[in-house]
Amino acid sequence: MHKILIVEDEPDIGRVLQAYLTRAGFRVETATDGAAAMRRFDGWAPSLVLLDVMLPDTDGWQLLAWIRERGACPVIMLTAMSDLESRLTGLNGGADDYICKPFVADEVVARVQAVLRRSPFVVDGRVTAFGRLRVDFAAREVSLVGRPVPLAPRDMDLFLLFASHPNRTFGREELIAAVWGTDYEGSDRAVDLSVNRIRQALGDWPAEEGEIVTMRRWGYKFRVRH
Repeated sequence: MHKILIVEDEPDIGRVLQAYLTRAGFRVETATDGAAAMRRFDGWAPSLVLLDVMLPDTDGWQLLAWIRERGACPVIMLTAMSDLESRLTGLNGGADDYICKPFVADEVVARVQAVLRRSPFVVDGRVTAFGRLRVDFAAREVSLVGRPVPLAPRDMDLFLLFASHPNRTFGREELIAAVWGTDYEGSDRAVDLSVNRIRQALGDWPAEEGEIVTMRRWGYKFRVRH
């Protein structure tokens, strides 16, 4: 049974989420501040964290960074901030999804289930394996059957974004903003060219284990098997 840690300082929201997730078959623990969240995270080892951005003793971004230092546990951010910059802060920080308040509890349950379905196999706190492909996020290294995969810095940035959100579809504009920056003034063809270089570098990786898929008229998805 998957274990969900809810980090939310508003008791009413926390109780509603706990009730819906429990009804969906999850084991649920709650924390109302960052200190309690860290204790429960270390002592309980949740399968996924629902993390509010605004907490009384810290902010969700700092707690997200703390979680990422300890491993690849999926994290969904809960926030009243709906602007693109806030979403990119979460994604670039390693969040797996982003839900804006107010939300429908059934939608949160569905998003939790979706993130857990696409979560990859974690080898240890730093390295994630997709079949024979291994990604070391801390070291910014990618290897295939033990051999390094050479990627230019910008291509590595893009690939690490894909690899931290497997089976999620990204639009070209979203990728441009996240990797090239919101002030980038060039063509979104830069994304296509970077993806082509990554595909060439991963040419020996079997497609049945994973691949970067073009989503027509939209963008790309890093599709992997479980």
